Amino acid sequence: MSRLVLVINSGSSSIKYELVDVARERAVASGLVEQIGEPQGRLTHEYDGRTSEWQGEVTDHTHGLTLAYRTFAETGLDLDEAGVAAVGHRIVHGGKVFTQPTLITPEVVETIDRLADLAPLHNPANIIGIEVAREHFPDVPHVGVFDTGFFHTLPPAAAAYAIDADVAEEYGVQRYGFHGTSHEYVSEETARLLGRPRDEVNTIVLHLGNGASASAVRGGVAVETSMGLTPLEGLVMGTRPGDVDPGVLLHLGRHAGMDIADIDELLNRRSGLKGLSGVNDFRTVTERREAGDPRAALAYDVYVHRLRKYVGAYMAVLGRVDAITFTAGVGENAASVREDALAGLEGYGIEVDPAVNRVRGDHGRVVSTAASKTAVLVVPTNEELAIAKAAWEFV
Repeated sequence: MSRLVLVINSGSSSIKYELVDVARERAVASGLVEQIGEPQGRLTHEYDGRTSEWQGEVTDHTHGLTLAYRTFAETGLDLDEAGVAAVGHRIVHGGKVFTQPTLITPEVVETIDRLADLAPLHNPANIIGIEVAREHFPDVPHVGVFDTGFFHTLPPAAAAYAIDADVAEEYGVQRYGFHGTSHEYVSEETARLLGRPRDEVNTIVLHLGNGASASAVRGGVAVETSMGLTPLEGLVMGTRPGDVDPGVLLHLGRHAGMDIADIDELLNRRSGLKGLSGVNDFRTVTERREAGDPRAALAYDVYVHRLRKYVGAYMAVLGRVDAITFTAGVGENAASVREDALAGLEGYGIEVDPAVNRVRGDHGRVVSTAASKTAVLVVPTNEELAIAKAAWEFV
């Protein structure tokens, strides 16, 4: 029986996909469609040691997935003939309903759609991924793995918001957290790289991509995270602001005439790095900063400052921090962010080795000095493998 699982991670502005051989825990083929909805999109596909690239406008997620399926066939691996046993889907918001991987049915899709108000950039994109994949693979199980699942262990003191308790209960207002699959995988990998049992390691995980989140993981169990009811809260992101005074929104409603739709657009699509610098791609922000652009410099500084605040807060939450681990696109590739976010923390036992930190690699590694009491690591996330394993359980 085939042990191939197709994983679709349909994000807010990108689609990651992998065909995973679960038995060998490796990707047979993988790809990334990025900058969806931007004037110039890109698809990168890897199979059999070869990389194929395509550039052009990717109008929406349906277009992006169609390009991905076509590229599989054009590069020598037709998915219709490969023997896909299951399809695993990353779903961002599961609310209180979904805390474990779930077999996707029409009723499950309806519930995911109802939760879209809590993740407007993600759940609709996730649903498109499901719909297109079910058209291509109608006879195999489709499994949803939820970002919020890992954080259902948050203690009440971390999960509750200090608002009217009856209102919170009626409308499901609490901290749910996101990027859970990544935080779980990376915290496990951190313990493995340190050669210690997972339940003995306290880790701060910094998942830094177009979406960004931090978590405090005590012995493999999540006890705090930066994202909240929705993926808006916490760190500065590509187009989202992270923490913002709710009074700002009241002020804009009263004095700028903004309604709910205007504020939604502002917070989800015109804030964060894009709001500060005009662009949401961190690589472009870095290039403009190095060229002397003051808006890009401010965006970078705000981004790093917020990171430092969360590292300090989570050190207090955990009490003892064994590791600080960076992951995802920015976390894995932006050496300057790692250095700047942790600079000057030697007195707290945190010391990055600049030379080691700036060596690029695609494997998990320690980038702190031998004298650092807290290990600093870079661990490439592998949400796709985690999702594939979860999907395989239903086959």
